[in-house]
Amino acid sequence: MKSVLTYLKSLFSSKKDAAPKGHLPGIQKADELLKSLIKERKIPGLAITVLNKGKLFFQKGYGYADIAREIEVNPKQTIFRIASVSKNIAATALANMVADGIIDLDASLYDYVPYFPKKEYDFTIRQLAGHTAGIRGYRGKEYGLNEAYSIKDSLQIFKDDELLFKPGSDYLYNSYDWVLVSLAMQEASGIPFEKYVHSKVLKPLDLTKTFNETVRSSGVETLGNESHQLATFYSKHRLGFRKAISVNNHYKLAGGGYLSTSDDIAKFGQAYLSNEVLDKAVNSGFLTSGIINGNPTYYGLGWQVSEDKNRREFYGHVGNGVGAYSNLFIYPKEQMIFSVLINCTNPGIQDILDKSIDIIIDNS
Repeated sequence: MKSVLTYLKSLFSSKKDAAPKGHLPGIQKADELLKSLIKERKIPGLAITVLNKGKLFFQKGYGYADIAREIEVNPKQTIFRIASVSKNIAATALANMVADGIIDLDASLYDYVPYFPKKEYDFTIRQLAGHTAGIRGYRGKEYGLNEAYSIKDSLQIFKDDELLFKPGSDYLYNSYDWVLVSLAMQEASGIPFEKYVHSKVLKPLDLTKTFNETVRSSGVETLGNESHQLATFYSKHRLGFRKAISVNNHYKLAGGGYLSTSDDIAKFGQAYLSNEVLDKAVNSGFLTSGIINGNPTYYGLGWQVSEDKNRREFYGHVGNGVGAYSNLFIYPKEQMIFSVLINCTNPGIQDILDKSIDIIIDNS
């Protein structure tokens, strides 16, 4: 009964959230949709940050970072797993490495990782980053591994499997591609992947609440500064929510291992709109959809590159992980950023998020 009462209480929270003046009817409609996700117990908690032309347009927390302790979500403070939005961060680091001449996108993986077992076909860093290399995806319980693998050690999971198709002939989204990319980056630079990302992405962009996840032997997630508010990660079951299984995402940092706040991820997105990340020539190569047999893949290099139902172009990523669901959408024409983080595995509410985003754009 307590969990039901705490959810109801959160709907009527009196705390002030950031919202624009002059557009309240539309924002209120989106706000009601997001509240309904908590009221109908579809998610435990959600943080949203919306930027418009570089300024905060709407920001709010819904529900709970921790249900049992009744800790409400704070979009500036609550730290979530960001799942595959991690690929956007990793791609930014890769772009820096390309710009510095450390790694060549069109070089073979074997130029940097010669110990990876040879396959029938060669494949490049570019093909890995764009998911056209033919590497397989998760099987069985691999999605939720709780093994303390290094990036290199994790190759044992999939290194002996054959390619699923000739590289460049098809598209298959998976996170193992980015395990290999991050390993190639590490080998090419001689710097641990997470340290390179911190020095080239997180620190320059002032992403002070974005972290790589570490796990103690007890399975309790910790951060470099334990004063930060780390969300509890949940999965859904028929009676509500339970704590998600313990996982160790260190080996797949590049594909889905980072944690952050909604506020920090929006700041990251704004850095792209403000041209604070390298130059347009380098970025455009990462933010251009691949083409297979004349058809777009709607994926660049570590970035989803697509358009919404109203044909508005955007780039970013949707992420789904153990105890996590995430959206980062960057609309260049509208100059808007949407950062949404949720502390629940695969809640099945993307249609509501899309509708809320559509309403906010129409009322911006």
